[in-house]
Amino acid sequence: MRFVIVTGMSGGGKSTAMKMLEDMGYYCVDNMPVSLLDKFIELIAVPNKELSKVALGIHARPDQDFKEAENVLTKLKEDGFQYEILFMDASKEALIRRYKESRRIHPMSLSNGERVEEGIEREKTILKGIRQRADYVIDSSKLLTRVLKEELNRIFVENEAYDSLMVTIMSFGFKHGIPSDADLVFDVRFLPNPYYIDELKNLTGNDAPVRDYVMKFPEANEFLKMLEDMINFLIPKYVKEGKNQLVIGVGCTGGKHRSVTLANELYARLKGTGSFGLALTHRDSAKK
Repeated sequence: MRFVIVTGMSGGGKSTAMKMLEDMGYYCVDNMPVSLLDKFIELIAVPNKELSKVALGIHARPDQDFKEAENVLTKLKEDGFQYEILFMDASKEALIRRYKESRRIHPMSLSNGERVEEGIEREKTILKGIRQRADYVIDSSKLLTRVLKEELNRIFVENEAYDSLMVTIMSFGFKHGIPSDADLVFDVRFLPNPYYIDELKNLTGNDAPVRDYVMKFPEANEFLKMLEDMINFLIPKYVKEGKNQLVIGVGCTGGKHRSVTLANELYARLKGTGSFGLALTHRDSAKK
């Protein structure tokens, strides 16, 4: 039996992950009281052909001692019981925004008047231990639902290796500002601009005529080769340092032609080449 424990920050995507795992054939039980954890595991540990895949969601709550859950998991590991921990995380800014949009009270808030940020910090301290022992840490701060589903399928259905690093390739236009969350930024304005060609002006790098125009220049392919080599060099270093998310910004003037083309090409070159998640987004391609 494959047993997955889903936990993490409130607002980090635990419920969404549980629903996706259920769609993938997992028997899911969410928000079980910590005090019942050992009893539940004792019941499902009995050989049962109907329960070949189980996912259990556990949450930090002010009225429960989460340390009890960690003690149960430690004992299970000592007894040889196999399980995996999926930790759903997000940046403080993303968590605050999600709670403000939903107008919900953070579950770790000690009073209705307490700031969401204080509840987040309290929860982060409580979950620090289980996060460190998690097999998979997924940062949902900038993650599309579609990409999260692909990642969960890759890990829990296709059984592919995972190093807890999500790489996002983002095209953008410098005239709209550099993405605030970009870790690496590359300027491709050294390439000829399709904007000044009438038949290409109103197209984007997602269209074949623009792609063919940009990629016909040797500099485009040479740049991509060097960029691919550098990223493949850096990724293992980031994984070793425990980085969860890497955003690579590829920018041109307006974010419609050159940056979109090269972001697409870089995504195609990196896809399937390593044990990391990969996402592609075009921030400004639809802007005027």
